[in-house]
Amino acid sequence: MLEMRPGCECCDRDLPADEEGAFICSFECTWCRDCADHVLKGVCPNCGGTLSPRPTRARAKWANSPPGTRRVFKPEGCSAGF
Repeated sequence: MLEMRPGCECCDRDLPADEEGAFICSFECTWCRDCADHVLKGVCPNCGGTLSPRPTRARAKWANSPPGTRRVFKPEGCSAGF
């Protein structure tokens, strides 16, 4: 099951689990669409992996499978320089 982290690691934008617009790598590093496309150019700066759209999780499933609450944020920003 995906952790569904609640925010972008680059800009700290909220990324609700039941909404589209989050991108992840295979390690679940999490980015908003703007950062994934315009800053990172589709490549995770942490591992060098491809960023893919994160699926959504229906709110009806949150009781038994809640989205993550741990925020990962890099206040120094992010870059595509893996």
